[in-house]
Amino acid sequence: MLHINDMTYRVGARALYQNATIAVPDGQKVGLVGRNGTGKTTLFRLILEELMPDEGSININPKHKIGTVAQEAPAGSESLLETVLAADVERSSLLLEAETATNPSRISDIHIRLADIKAETAPARAATILSGLGFLDTVQHRPCSDFSGGWRMRVALAATLFAEPDLLLLDEPTNHLDLEAVLWLENFLKRWRGTLLVISHERTLLNQSVDHIIHLENGHLTRYTGGYDFFEKTRREKLVLQSKMAARQTAERQRIQSFVDRFRAKANKARQAQSRVKMLERMEPIASVIEEKTISFEFPHPPLLSPPLIALNKTSVGYEPGSPILQDVDLRIDMDDRIALIGANGNGKSTMMKMLAGRLTPETGKLIKSKKLKVGYFAQHQSEELNPDGSAFDHISERQPMEPAVRLRGHLGRFGFIQERADTKVQNLSGGEKARLLFALMSLEKPHIMLLDEPTNHLDIDSREALVEALNFYEGAVILVSHDVHLVSLVADSLWLVDDGKCEIFDGDLDEYEKHLLETRSIKKKSNKKNCSERLARPKENKKEQRRLRAEKRAETINLRKTTNFAEKKIEYLTHDIEKLEAKMSNIAFYQFTPDEISRCQKTLGTLKKDLADTETMWLELHDALEPSEH
Repeated sequence: MLHINDMTYRVGARALYQNATIAVPDGQKVGLVGRNGTGKTTLFRLILEELMPDEGSININPKHKIGTVAQEAPAGSESLLETVLAADVERSSLLLEAETATNPSRISDIHIRLADIKAETAPARAATILSGLGFLDTVQHRPCSDFSGGWRMRVALAATLFAEPDLLLLDEPTNHLDLEAVLWLENFLKRWRGTLLVISHERTLLNQSVDHIIHLENGHLTRYTGGYDFFEKTRREKLVLQSKMAARQTAERQRIQSFVDRFRAKANKARQAQSRVKMLERMEPIASVIEEKTISFEFPHPPLLSPPLIALNKTSVGYEPGSPILQDVDLRIDMDDRIALIGANGNGKSTMMKMLAGRLTPETGKLIKSKKLKVGYFAQHQSEELNPDGSAFDHISERQPMEPAVRLRGHLGRFGFIQERADTKVQNLSGGEKARLLFALMSLEKPHIMLLDEPTNHLDIDSREALVEALNFYEGAVILVSHDVHLVSLVADSLWLVDDGKCEIFDGDLDEYEKHLLETRSIKKKSNKKNCSERLARPKENKKEQRRLRAEKRAETINLRKTTNFAEKKIEYLTHDIEKLEAKMSNIAFYQFTPDEISRCQKTLGTLKKDLADTETMWLELHDALEPSEH
């Protein structure tokens, strides 16, 4: 399927890839992993021929179709369903051709091919994918332009999945998804029958949905069998072994070099010394293991407060008076709570977070907070509010101008901003570094409760592991909204379900929540089928009554059917007369007739064709009128 042979690609003087070689066979599902900035997205662009390698080659079977999510989200007037259906270019093309094709052989070929690609089930398949990604049946016929950029990117993902390419390239496909859609996508990719290459920092997705890992490090691609956990274990063992072998080799080289240095000048030992010099030259060096420093997080511990930190009593909140998003919330938060808010996007999770952070005031009910309570709030969009010309140190010193610089730099160091990185302008920081700066700013005043709204969007797998560890050491309360299943499962010990205007404790863990989602979707499908059946169902009558009703309907439509039969016969006669006249006019002897005779034949042909068109139109109208009465 995909062969990368001795590929080298440089960005300026830096080699992102150096003689990289890898093969991905048909049907293999592969996760591409590596630290941010190592060139994972660049590899996709090389595969798609948006970039060309400096050396080596990338070979893909030309008959295979490559699919990837469009960078531009669809924003036209077409409905969500139409946009997804249009992604199957062959189906769309065949349906369009079927409307105009006249050659019987070609018409037959078109319908055979449409049957082969299961064109008749396409709307149902497209609707299922949209539903899995969070679009209710009621909104699938709305235009794309009605939705925000994040929701439209989901439509782009749905279109790519629906097209069923031979090679599917997905670059961080979960970025615009909520937890519910991520769980659905994991199962969808697990059943994917084509070849898959996915870049992701979602540990659970890489464990559930792929069977191989390709690790990008130091410009080389290395394949590992299994999911991410097995890759991590295997690589750790490999590094330990490599480190031991490198140490042994270093000791051996030192021993040989010592012999050479000692006996090189002695005549009776010169030959032996020279042979050892050659031995040193032939000895291939084992690469020393230099692990990149793993980013760490360290949240300062807050002073203890008496419970509860926050108590909600019959609380309602929204953005417009009289239109609450959440109603009658009765919950409390204590110092040792670790809570994840779950529920589909748009149900009010961020609204709940903003109310707890004090950015929204409850309309009704009570929200009681401890007087000494300090709240840290992390929202991904806050990175856009950072001053691009200011450094991490500038931002933190603005918050606490009276604090000694040593203490502020020490706090930044807990989040990976050491030495020159603390003085680097925000515009030159990576997405992950901006996220870490927000963590540093949020925790500066030792908050008693941290509200984290999608904190992992720009963090790589190692940084996410560091965040998990830091949150588990933190002694305050944590309220979390995240689509990262791994993070939620390791940090949260309580789930609050935000759904249908309510926020309530969910009695169960993530596995039970996934089962709950599947059951809910199954119930909705059965309900839709039941409603559809009820609409289509006829009253149950006995056979005699049914025969009587059919006889009455036949009597009512007898004249209609007679007219239809007459139209059908007239079409046959007109078609025969037209073919006979056209055959006469196509004979070269026809043009030996007088001009009047030729003109008369041409007028007759025009009249016949017009009469045929009118009769066909009438027949179609009669047929449509008869259809309801015959079913």
